[in-house]
Amino acid sequence: MKIKPLGDRVVIKNLEAQETTASGIVLPGSAQEKPQYAEVVAVGPGGLVDGKEVKMNVKVGDKVIFSKYSGTEIKIDDEELVIVRQNDILAIAE
Repeated sequence: MKIKPLGDRVVIKNLEAQETTASGIVLPGSAQEKPQYAEVVAVGPGGLVDGKEVKMNVKVGDKVIFSKYSGTEIKIDDEELVIVRQNDILAIAE
């Protein structure tokens, strides 16, 4: 299934959570931090959102850092995705 976000929304896919600490301790799934680093899968058209003109600054394939507890988690074709608003994206990682 293909997903097309509306307005200023962006679909992102979390990149793998760190499974070991810097000292080499393996973390169980429940102890791993929720990743805040993701790859952009789809981008909405932007345009007029809440009465303001919104220009989309991210594109498909960008690696981004987003707010920790933002977005709506969905599962499509056994793939876990998150839909966030563009203003929940804090930075583009290069």
